[in-house]
Amino acid sequence: MTNKPIVTIIGSINMDLTITTQTMPMQGETVLGKHFSTFPGGKGANQAVAAARLGANVNMIGMVGADAFGDKLSKHLRKEGINDSGISIDNEASTGIANIILSENDNRIIVVPGANYRLSPNIIDQHRHLIKESDVVLVQLEIPMETVNYTVQVAKEFQVPVILNPAPYQDLPDELLELATYFTPNEIEAEALNSNPLFMKIQEKIIMTQGEKGVHYFLNGKEYHIPSYQVGVKDTTGAGDTFNGALAAQLVQGHSLPEAIRFSTAAAALSVSKIGAQGGMPTKQMVEQFLQERGSVQ
Repeated sequence: MTNKPIVTIIGSINMDLTITTQTMPMQGETVLGKHFSTFPGGKGANQAVAAARLGANVNMIGMVGADAFGDKLSKHLRKEGINDSGISIDNEASTGIANIILSENDNRIIVVPGANYRLSPNIIDQHRHLIKESDVVLVQLEIPMETVNYTVQVAKEFQVPVILNPAPYQDLPDELLELATYFTPNEIEAEALNSNPLFMKIQEKIIMTQGEKGVHYFLNGKEYHIPSYQVGVKDTTGAGDTFNGALAAQLVQGHSLPEAIRFSTAAAALSVSKIGAQGGMPTKQMVEQFLQERGSVQ
């Protein structure tokens, strides 16, 4: 490891099984697909790759099965420069998969968690040193909620800020709402959060992604909106994960929240230009060049 700032990501590691089709099937309907591919995925691993490509040292804490997908995914993360010493192998569950159907610039996804749901607080305890050395922790909800909750408590113990991406959405314990530093919901997840009695108390922590409409956030009691960059869209699967990984990488590199959000919005825009959640994730140099060419969105 170098002296670059460290992001530790605790989350899911999946193999994405991606089908492209001209027509999205209705219930009970069979349609012909155009193409099938396998891609490394999982919200945790996606965000780890994004953060690594965008200038941070990254520790990954997660779990895979003792199978070909697990071996391939671990090797892939190492190739991306990610520290995989926090990845455990479970001998009873298979590596998680996501079945992704792409059609007309949209997607439908079914996730089978597999080994991801075997990631327990005990495993987190085995890797407390990785959290302790971190500048920020990033966590999502494709692992057990008790593990998410425990992770945030450990980070708090070491005074490490936490970004919690509440996806796929589940009701969050009050303790999580109080301890996490930032929440990064999309519009649907933010609406669900809004029903929580503590919502008004945590508004300053919320950075809401709105797809092609941009990003909405609060700072010092004021509400702000950063528009998105318009690009040709091939696959939106990894856009949110790119945004989260970029946000973590930017914040640990000392950028202000508005600067980090603007950069992350550009990174997410670039990510949708290729097929695969990680396939289009840009490097830091690519985002900087994009911003130079496009300038600030208004």
